[in-house]
Amino acid sequence: MVLASAPARRHNRSVPPSRTSLPALGAFLAIAKHRSFRRAGLELGVSASALSHALKGLESQLGVRLLNRTNRSVTLTAAGEDLFASLEGPFAAIGQAVEALNRHRGEPAGRVRLNVLEHASALLLAPVLPVFLARYPEIAIDVRVSNTLLDVVEAGADAGIRYGDTVPEDMIAQRLSAEVRWVVVGAPAYLARFGVPMHPNDLLAHRGLGIRLGNDRIYRWEFERHGEAVALDVPGALTLDNTGLAIALAQAGAGLAYLPEPCVATPVREGALRRVLDDWSPAGPAFHLYYPGRRQLPTGLRLLIALIREMRPLGL
Repeated sequence: MVLASAPARRHNRSVPPSRTSLPALGAFLAIAKHRSFRRAGLELGVSASALSHALKGLESQLGVRLLNRTNRSVTLTAAGEDLFASLEGPFAAIGQAVEALNRHRGEPAGRVRLNVLEHASALLLAPVLPVFLARYPEIAIDVRVSNTLLDVVEAGADAGIRYGDTVPEDMIAQRLSAEVRWVVVGAPAYLARFGVPMHPNDLLAHRGLGIRLGNDRIYRWEFERHGEAVALDVPGALTLDNTGLAIALAQAGAGLAYLPEPCVATPVREGALRRVLDDWSPAGPAFHLYYPGRRQLPTGLRLLIALIREMRPLGL
């Protein structure tokens, strides 16, 4: 009698690491670095759901869980910590090697991701980017405009642009402009109705358009003349974090605005706004580009810095 052969056992074998794809490992590295699928997706330019799918595939291939995921947090398992520690250095070296190839291209290529203040986007990037794109058509620029003081690394950006006094101390900073003068402006009709302030203390009897800073504080208007410094909480019913809206409201007579001089140059020249307290207007910090010291500067970012310094839209 012939005995039936026993059914073959199924083995759940993991794929050898040598056959694990680099994109999947890169996806894991970004998620582990940011502890967030959303922020990792911003860095890699893919959706959070695509990253989740890639990670599940990687964990299935390796036969080990790498992340603990809940609705509120992403943490590394012990295996994930080991893999992250092993991959971080080699992947950084690969990125540097690929970036170095740009020196051998006829046309520089790549992608630059920036997180910038609203003022920097309008005053520095808007005049420069059309020239940059015409000169380097193979370089893509991804700009996120935000007045919130974000961590550029967590935000998935290569660099940020902010006023020099707000750049984190652990970052490398490069100056991109001269100091920026701040001025008080109001509509002629407003000034005719409420009077022209001659001293900063006169602003206490005026309506000011409040400025909300990136750290959520309300800015105190600062003035200086002949060594005398004054900082005021100017009264007013409106608080804003958008310069375009502040200019429109000031032109409509809603109150006085305190803004960088280059932002209001056009409406002042056209007579829609008038500067006041000119002899008290201080020069504020210059714009700086900043980035982590451990990162190699992408070719596109180096070229953008060079072009800003060449064109000097705000002096230097």
